[in-house]
Order: sequence, then structure tokens, then C-alpha cells
Amino acid sequence: MNEIIEKAISKIKSYDGPKIRIMEVCGTQTHEIFRLGIRNILPENMELISGPGCPVCVTPVGYIDEAIYLATEKNCIICTFGDLIRVPGTKTSLAGVRPEGADIRIVYSPLDSLEIAKENPDREVVFLAVGFETTTPSSCVAVRKAKEEGISNFSILTANKTMPNAYQALKLSADAFLYPGHVHAITGEKDCRYMLEHDGVSGVITGFTAAELLTSLAVIAENAGKGKPYFVNCYPRVVKPEGNPAAMKIMEEIMEPCDSEWRGLGVIPMSGTRLREEYSDFDARIKLKVPEIKGKPNPACRCGDVLQGKCKPSDCKVFGKGCTPEHPIGACMVSNEGACSAYYSYS
Repeated sequence: MNEIIEKAISKIKSYDGPKIRIMEVCGTQTHEIFRLGIRNILPENMELISGPGCPVCVTPVGYIDEAIYLATEKNCIICTFGDLIRVPGTKTSLAGVRPEGADIRIVYSPLDSLEIAKENPDREVVFLAVGFETTTPSSCVAVRKAKEEGISNFSILTANKTMPNAYQALKLSADAFLYPGHVHAITGEKDCRYMLEHDGVSGVITGFTAAELLTSLAVIAENAGKGKPYFVNCYPRVVKPEGNPAAMKIMEEIMEPCDSEWRGLGVIPMSGTRLREEYSDFDARIKLKVPEIKGKPNPACRCGDVLQGKCKPSDCKVFGKGCTPEHPIGACMVSNEGACSAYYSYS
């Protein structure tokens, strides 16, 4: 393993081709790159920039406002993964309405929400379905199970995203992509190959260890000076060309594509998923008649520019001052996978 790492570092340090900007799409990769000190070994002509990071980072303000509405106005039990609780909405966060009596519960799986629904038959239980292709299948399993078991007081508030059209929206932001291995463990290689063959966009699928990240950067260094776009799956032990057909099948069965708003990127056509009509009884927006809510992000926050690679977190005027992990202004500082959180923790 040390020999692999040493060879990769040598290849990276010796890169003398044109300047290249490399976007790590995944926030876990961003944090590991910082933690491992990988940025410190890059030559001046190789620059790493952060991309969408994680589902929490790209969840729009209006979605948080919808969840708060369901908790405070509809008296729903809100079930969510932990990071989402502190993400700011227009006026407050889910954590902010807890002291006022809102019932907000952290769960580790959408199936935990089903158990809570069984235990509270007189309350509507809403799971906040925020995730990329990696976690969306588990929300689909929960919805199908709720329908099969006749659990009528359970629904989900969807903010599920899909990566292919996000890649399209970001394709001019970098010269090469570090594609997220966990997403492509589900979707396979097809989206990356489409980017290569249709748009001439280069990239590598990678994992999260030092050897995997350094090998991927070495592959980029080796190919960048050749003048031809390229794609390499550097994570073949996890990512198969076909991905995970069973996971893809249940997503297609339960959900359908829709336009979706991404924080900082705006509405990207057909980049989200919603429940199909036959499962609309479990769609919280329909079931609970959620009004259209337009969120208003804090104008001081530059999360949108960070997510597009237009600036570094440290370029934001409130970074590390008004905006810290203890008192976040934007989602990129809240999430454990957020770029601002990584810069704050390791810079």
C-alpha cells in the first residue's frame, strides 16, 4: 500500500502539463483530502475545487421552511438525519423550533420513521427524504413497506436529487471531476461515460482512502497532458459498470424524475425525483396540502458560489466570523460533508 501511495505522489508532484482545475464532487472526499493533507502536495498547476458536496449542502432554503411548516402548523412528527436539523431556513431552523414544542426526531433510516408512525397512530409522521442516488432507495423501500402494511400516517417530504443533470450544469466549472464512488456504486459508469462521449468531459470515479484519492489524482495527472478527454473507474472494487440494478429498479418503481431546485445552482431540469402518482398518498406535500413556500437565503452567505467552484469558502466575508459550525449561516458550514466545514476544520 505504501508503494502505491509513493508512486501516486511522485506522479502528482511531477505533473508539468497545463493548469487543471479538479472538482471533488463529494463532500466526504473534500474532508478526506483536507484531513490527509493532499492539497499540500499538489503542484501549482493542479488545483482542487469543491463541488455540490452532499445532499444537505444543496437542499434549498424553501425545503427547510416546508419542514418547519409541517412541524409547527400541522403538528407532524418530523423524522430526519442529524445534519439537516441545524440547516438554516428563511427565519430559523428545525433545531430552532424544537424549544417551541416542535417534535423533531433524529433517525438513522427511513424505516425507523415507520416504527415511529406505528407507535403514534394519531400523529402524522413525515420523513425528510434528502439524498442522492445513494440513499434514495431506502426511502423507496420505506414507502413501499408503508403501502404494503397499510401504515396511513406516514409520508415523506422529498428533496431527492440525481447526479446526471447536475454534472451537466457543472461541466464548465472544472477540467476534470472526481466522481463520487458511493453514488456510482448505485448508478454505475454510464453517466460518466456519457459526459466523456457526449460532452468531452474528463473524470475518474474514486473512493475515499488515501490510496484511492491519490491514485485518482495520479491518473488525472497522467492523462491531463495528452490533450484528449478521458474517463477511468479507479474504484472497481465497489463500482461495477452496471452499478446496482436492484437499487435502480426500486427507485424507478416508486419515483419518477422531476425538476429540482439546488441551493446555489437554481432549478436543474429533471435532476430530482418525486413519488409516482400511485404512491401519492405518501407524498407529504400532497397529503398535507403544503402551500408553495419560497425560501429566502441569507444574502451574506456564498454557499451557492462555493458549490459551483466559483470561490473558496475562505473568500466569503462571513466565513469563520459570523458563520461557524456552532453558528452556521449556510448549509455548507452545517454539514459534516460541507466544503465550508472542511475549510474551517482543517485550514
